[in-house]
Amino acid sequence: MNRRSFLATTGSIGVLMLGNLRLARAAASTGPRLYLELQKYTFEKEEQRQGFETFMKEAAIPAMNRLGLKPIGVFHDSKEPGPAWVLIPHPDAESAVSLTARLLADAEFTAKAGAFIEGPKAAAPYKEMETCLLRAFKGMPGIEIPAKGPDRVFELRIYESPSVVTGQKKIEMFNDAGEIRIFREVGLAPVFFGETLFGTKAPNLTYMLGFENAEAMKAAWGRFGKHPDWIKLRAMPEYADSRVIRAITNIVLKPAASSQI
Repeated sequence: MNRRSFLATTGSIGVLMLGNLRLARAAASTGPRLYLELQKYTFEKEEQRQGFETFMKEAAIPAMNRLGLKPIGVFHDSKEPGPAWVLIPHPDAESAVSLTARLLADAEFTAKAGAFIEGPKAAAPYKEMETCLLRAFKGMPGIEIPAKGPDRVFELRIYESPSVVTGQKKIEMFNDAGEIRIFREVGLAPVFFGETLFGTKAPNLTYMLGFENAEAMKAAWGRFGKHPDWIKLRAMPEYADSRVIRAITNIVLKPAASSQI
């Protein structure tokens, strides 16, 4: 092999290796997509909510951490006694399906959970509990903790779509058309993005944002509305709210004392 051929060959190999390295880095940064269990507890009296907080802090969160599930998010609505929300990350769907059985097999959990998991109707620990199972977006496959200060606030947003195809179109808008990127650029820092697989208000996507305080939340939304890429994106007919959105739920939450997010 002459020198010119050798250089051409090795150069091609170098480009191929560089390309493979970039692909490997992209795959590593993407990572496996988590399954996200989102629970909503509603209460009829403040004593129930206090009992819930004790249950999460002393029994549920330590037990789930022992199972390798972390971080666990616990959040309260601003209403009194408002609902509580629990976010549980799972490596796969089987982890979510088997969670109750695994918790009940944990002697320390059952001992510390006490009346919260055994309470009869006359002493119910909560009014009701709803659970949704989501799959994290490919554009954000895991959970992030964007705010850690004592005044941090979170927004839980649910976008309902009128049909399956329009729901997928809205997910595409976040994943592929750049809306998640725009969020990050303006300070709308995500905790998670997920497509609801099982749960209410389907089809929908659900996401959570975190901020150091309410002022930061307001400022970030102000920047978002003025971002030139967002102005272009929202003007595209295929992504128009009138086509892909049926309803939007927006809930401002505060983290509970026990929350790991």
